[in-house]
Amino acid sequence: MSLRDRRVQYETAGLERTDLDVDPIAQWNIWYEGAASAGVAEPNAMTVSTIDKNFAPDSRVVLVRVVDKNGFVFYTNYDSAKSLQLITNPVASAVFAWLDLHRQVRIRGTVQRVSEQQSDDYFASRPRESQIGAWASPQSQVIPDRDFIEARLIEVREKFNDKPVTRPDTWGGWCIVPTAIEFWQGRPSRLHDRFLYTRKDHDSSWSIKRLAP
Repeated sequence: MSLRDRRVQYETAGLERTDLDVDPIAQWNIWYEGAASAGVAEPNAMTVSTIDKNFAPDSRVVLVRVVDKNGFVFYTNYDSAKSLQLITNPVASAVFAWLDLHRQVRIRGTVQRVSEQQSDDYFASRPRESQIGAWASPQSQVIPDRDFIEARLIEVREKFNDKPVTRPDTWGGWCIVPTAIEFWQGRPSRLHDRFLYTRKDHDSSWSIKRLAP
């Protein structure tokens, strides 16, 4: 089958304004729980897009680890390409694509580092080998071969031996603080349902508008 002929007909019941929570974070949690219950692989995976110093976009998939009133938190190396881009241009967009359910959520917002304590707490909860990997990998940098990483792993294991693995200063969390969140539900004939939450200027509440598909 050619790409131009490949189609999936969405037959979902659709989405109405009355279906939505007034808080987009609460609504995201409802959809996330639905995706997790439906067995969607990695339901906390989101594609994060950043902007480099030349204003060129860059995207990759990361796992969100905290979603609360502050926003959407993921963790990474602060020397990685994405972190350097966020330092230069502290804005980002993200997409959760739960295609099995014909749903996606789009997020736009500013970005800020989480506290060192929050990064410490999450790092301490990670499996030990993942902690060691955070020390071993100079993320996004060019390396000669796989043996380079394997040798670094051995060095880090020997360094910590049976001691707790502390968080590297170059590793921690970023929080996307949303200014806009869109919920998309697939419908037949590509006439999808779309609702956009945006923050009101005068307070922390949200306005909700239906968008054309």
